[in-house]
Amino acid sequence: MKISCLPLLFFIGTCFQTIPSDTKTTTEAPQPAPDSLLCQRFFPPQGYERVTADSSAFAHYLRHLPLKPVGSKVLLHDGREKSSSGVYDAVVDMPIGKKDLHQCADAIIRLRAEYLWRKGRYRDIHFNLTNGFRVDYERWRKGERVKVTGNRTSWEQKSAPSDSYETFWQYLELVFTYAGTLSLSKEMQAVDVATMQIGDVFIQGGSPGHAVIVVDMATNAAGQKVFLLAQSYMPAQEIQVLKNSSDGRLSPWYSDDFGEVLETPEWKFRRSDLKRFVGG
Repeated sequence: MKISCLPLLFFIGTCFQTIPSDTKTTTEAPQPAPDSLLCQRFFPPQGYERVTADSSAFAHYLRHLPLKPVGSKVLLHDGREKSSSGVYDAVVDMPIGKKDLHQCADAIIRLRAEYLWRKGRYRDIHFNLTNGFRVDYERWRKGERVKVTGNRTSWEQKSAPSDSYETFWQYLELVFTYAGTLSLSKEMQAVDVATMQIGDVFIQGGSPGHAVIVVDMATNAAGQKVFLLAQSYMPAQEIQVLKNSSDGRLSPWYSDDFGEVLETPEWKFRRSDLKRFVGG
């Protein structure tokens, strides 16, 4: 049972690239579907252009998340389907494990940690548990493990050092178990919607609480912004790109002039709920 609210191998490329026909051979590996990345499937509304993102940035990673085929259903951790009615437009193609752990804040922790892990930025991977204990992946990969006794936590050397994805996933499941919206919201810094960036998070810490992450953004000549949101939910489920339940014509994009309340299909956030990971 979760105390608070396998491997990813996918193609990261440049959106909308084409492959010349004269380069194809009978031994060529199958190419990804033309709409298999988030930025390939969802084009900005007319008059908007995507904001720039360096190829090494968190924003680029999120914009290039792999998607399941059109029409796919979100699966829960036990294999059951979540209803798609009015909630999501796409499913992110990332396994979530078999435990009821990969919920709202956990999915955001996972995306952030996956990005840093794949960049080799191991020292930047750390999250606080609900009791405030900081869990550094750098210590975990060196073989230390977190010992939990009641509400007391400590490190102990238990395993051989390992950089494997399996060991990394074990780290994440430990964090998923003892962290949540409350702890994550305290780690992040508040930012104004006017300065919103891809990777920012609308989050309300609590029990229950909820969190959604900005996975893409575009702007027009007047400086107005639109953005895409993704979430997981309860019980543990695959990450999904949300519909805009307030404006079907703009959906799945959201406008930054939403007023004081951002209404998503399964939660309402205040404008002041926007936060950002520290450290870029």
